[in-house]
Amino acid sequence: MNYRPLGRTGLQVSEISFGTWAIGGAWGETNEAESLRGLAKAMDEGVNFFDTADVYGDGRSERLLAKATKGREDRIHIATKFCRAGDIHDPANYSEEQIRAYCEASLKRLERERIDLYQIHCPPTGVLRDGAVFDILDKLQAEGKIRAYGVSVETAEEALICLERPGVQALQIIFNIFRQKMIAEVLPKAAERGVGLLARLPLASGLLTGKFSENSSFSADDHRSFNRNGEQFNVGETFAGLPFETGVALSRELGWIAEGRGSMTHAALRWILDFPEITCVIPGFKNVAQVEDNLAAQRTPSFSSEEKGRLRAFYADKVHDRIRGAY
Repeated sequence: MNYRPLGRTGLQVSEISFGTWAIGGAWGETNEAESLRGLAKAMDEGVNFFDTADVYGDGRSERLLAKATKGREDRIHIATKFCRAGDIHDPANYSEEQIRAYCEASLKRLERERIDLYQIHCPPTGVLRDGAVFDILDKLQAEGKIRAYGVSVETAEEALICLERPGVQALQIIFNIFRQKMIAEVLPKAAERGVGLLARLPLASGLLTGKFSENSSFSADDHRSFNRNGEQFNVGETFAGLPFETGVALSRELGWIAEGRGSMTHAALRWILDFPEITCVIPGFKNVAQVEDNLAAQRTPSFSSEEKGRLRAFYADKVHDRIRGAY
């Protein structure tokens, strides 16, 4: 496993880490025993960083991480998120009292005394512009409740706002072959400021595995069904903001990236890892096989300059204008 610095936190984290949204819920049926086996396999293979949130399964994924990492708290780092358990548009949701309550609840579920990275979970842009929330996080950091803090953002604009805040040490961004907008300004500025970047939804909700057809269906409790058009939260969180059938057709055109790389999954993750500004990629998983498949990307050949140019042109010509919602 290769490790990269997480901004200025002093932490070195595995370049392939894992998100735990899928084992918490909203991706169809989950199995606790298989989730724990997946977490154990990842750690056995050198993964030392996991991303979660208080709303993933109403705390389920935080509790699973507590169980899986017991006795390894000093070696396995956890990032969690807050604010979406309440009304994200209500100013009271960002009061010091409420943020402290969110933090203490996560600490209890994680069974830890300190959160390694505490992230604001996709708040409205106005909350980030106002900036009062960062002052509260500064207090929690000074008290030792959190080691560092960051923000999970939806748009490049939000990322750039956060990069102006000196206390922000990490940003979580939607970044994959279908979502390349962050390359122009966000990646270089983050590198300049020493801010870590976590690449979420690296497979565009599975589109970039190449395994879907236009007739693929998802269970009612899977966000790929109930948020397909942004019905519940930002449309960009599902299929990169692309209409599903459009995404399937575009992924079919990308089949060539798998040549010499084993699979589209390996190639899609490798493309992200080829950016030195990225700290880590955080694919999800629901079983051991998916953990192993994602980890294979670290042994996958990098993209050539010509191939990278081909993918930039593909995004500009065929993808950019089809993405729905602000990003």
